Amino acid sequence: MKTTRRSKRAILFVIGVLIALYVLSPFYLVLVNSFKKQTDIVQDPVGMHGASFSQLTENLNAVINNSNFRFWYAFGTSAVITVASLVLLILFGSMAAWVISRNHKRGWAIAIYMIFIASMIIPFQVVMLPLIATFRDVGKFVGINMLQSVPGLIFAYCGFGGAMTVFILTGFIKGVPYELEEAAAIDGCSPEGTFFRIIFPLLRPVITTLTILNGMWLWNDYLLPSLMLGQNGKVKTLPVAVQAFVGSYVRQWNLILGAALLAMLPMIIVFLIGQKQIMSGMVEGAVKG
Repeated sequence: MKTTRRSKRAILFVIGVLIALYVLSPFYLVLVNSFKKQTDIVQDPVGMHGASFSQLTENLNAVINNSNFRFWYAFGTSAVITVASLVLLILFGSMAAWVISRNHKRGWAIAIYMIFIASMIIPFQVVMLPLIATFRDVGKFVGINMLQSVPGLIFAYCGFGGAMTVFILTGFIKGVPYELEEAAAIDGCSPEGTFFRIIFPLLRPVITTLTILNGMWLWNDYLLPSLMLGQNGKVKTLPVAVQAFVGSYVRQWNLILGAALLAMLPMIIVFLIGQKQIMSGMVEGAVKG
């Protein structure tokens, strides 16, 4: 029995290592070749030949100071969109989840919750073209350009990210004792005060998880910004700016991979710092739900 268990563990370990190598290989190529010159990348794209920190600094400075890339402008645009979308998703998503979880036996609450769940099943590719047409028509009706604007993109992200946010938060809030709210009501606390003073602080673990997960999605998303902002528009998020930069420097792989590394680094750092919070928040929310 022990020999069988050890052999199974060894097989699973080998499979896990192979999967990890397969998943990490693109990042390895980006990271290693960011340290090289163009000629060294062509000669040896996989090995460490020619890699140096001085060349990495030179590549990154060339990318950051490039007038076509406009790194800091694209970085600021992505940061504003990500932060604003996260704040709105967490704020309104937690409110909706609280109302649904406390009225989960009522028909209207069940119907709203099922609508949120159903929206998670529909692929984005199915609705992306109708979405653009709808945003164009709404913009004409209200007199605001919903396309090629940061507010319009934030509004779209709130719609697409709201379903998962409400789903996870609802499962977590169901595990919060209702007696806490009753005690607050006896003490004269309003429903708004009960939510912000009692419920919302208790959501910190799952909010941390949602912030990191949604933040990585918002920061790295390319398809929706490219559709709404346009690839040649003045306003660009960092992934769209990297794609436009690649089109301008097709053969300069040291600059292209340096731009890709700059776009990936913020979320890699965030994930490495918050990976424990992601797992604990997901597990705690699943157990309480």
